[in-house]
Amino acid sequence: MATTSSSSKRHPMYHGIRCRSGKWVSEIREPRKTTRIWLGTFPKPEMAAAAYDVAALALKGDGAVLNFPSSVGTYPVPASASSNDIRNAAAAAAALKKAEMSHKEALVDQTRNDQVIGACLASSGEEFVDEEALFDMPNLLVDMAGGMLLSPPRITSAPPSDDSHGNSDGESLWSYF
Repeated sequence: MATTSSSSKRHPMYHGIRCRSGKWVSEIREPRKTTRIWLGTFPKPEMAAAAYDVAALALKGDGAVLNFPSSVGTYPVPASASSNDIRNAAAAAAALKKAEMSHKEALVDQTRNDQVIGACLASSGEEFVDEEALFDMPNLLVDMAGGMLLSPPRITSAPPSDDSHGNSDGESLWSYF
C-alpha cells in the first residue's frame, strides 16, 4: 500500500501533478522505463496540468489521458522526444494556460463589476440610461463639459448692431441678468 507524505498531495482532478510546499509540480514517467521527466514547478494547478498534457501527448500519443482534451490543438509540439524538448514544450503550454487563465479572470472580474454596478443601480431604484447611445452622440458628455469651460459673451450697454450675433429683435441670451 502506497502512502502519501504530508508535504506532497496529488490533485483530486488533474493527472500527473501534485502540490508541494504550496506550489504545483508536474512530472511524467517515460514509457517502458523507470525514469521520469521533470516538467517543472508552477503556481497554479492548471498550468502544471497543461504541462503534463503536452508531455503525455509526446510520450504516449493520441491514446494519452489528458487533463484538457479540448486544448490539444493549442498545445505546442516538442521538437523531438528528448526530455529537454518535452520540458520546453511543457513550459510553453503552462505559459499559454496562464495567459488563458488571466484573460478569463479579467472577463470574470469585468462581469462581477458590471453585476455590482447593476445591483447598486437596482437597489437605488434608478435605471442607467446611456444618453450618448440614445441620442447617437458619442461625445455628448465631453461636449457638455467643454461648453462649461466657455466664458459667457461680453455684456455691452450699447444696442446691438447689425453685425452682432444677437437675434433679430435685439435680445440676447445674457440680457436677463
